[in-house]
Amino acid sequence: MVELAETVSDVARSEDRKEFDALVQRYHKQAYNIAYRMAGNHADAEDLTQEAFIRAFRFFGQYRRELPFDSWLYKIMSNVFIDRLRRKPKAMIRSLDQPVVTSEGEAQFDVPDNSAGPEETVLSREMDSRIQAALDTLPEAFRLTVIYADIEGMSYEEIAESTSTNIGTVRSRLHRGRRLLRNKLKSYANQLV
Repeated sequence: MVELAETVSDVARSEDRKEFDALVQRYHKQAYNIAYRMAGNHADAEDLTQEAFIRAFRFFGQYRRELPFDSWLYKIMSNVFIDRLRRKPKAMIRSLDQPVVTSEGEAQFDVPDNSAGPEETVLSREMDSRIQAALDTLPEAFRLTVIYADIEGMSYEEIAESTSTNIGTVRSRLHRGRRLLRNKLKSYANQLV
């Protein structure tokens, strides 16, 4: 009687194993992609995927077959990821003004200033003023269409709705407005040379 129970149990485990192997084959790539997005690198993503599948196999007997396997697996993966984050040492935040002590003495952080220099700032303001002056010379309908499309990034449909026109009119005004603006900016560029 005991042998029969063990045989039935072995058959059930074998069936679970086959089913689980098929699910691993089916969802491994998706699971890895999600793990990569969570972890941010290949090695950690592989570890996270493997650990999630190990936990899923360990608790496969508790998996309710009427629910999607991938949702269950991703929940496990999220828990594994959170567990790993909790085990990591907390980041130590330092002031950039605080020196770092090394074996060779103290060192300071040298942080570059990526902001525009005075020359770039003046040129940018000058270009902005020239673009604004060129925009001001455009007829109002063209100017508004160019601003909506090129500065605000609105779609043709949104522009048509905002200006109470049809899409064909928007396209025509945008084409003509850009051409007028380009010609005006060329004349400004020629004045500089």
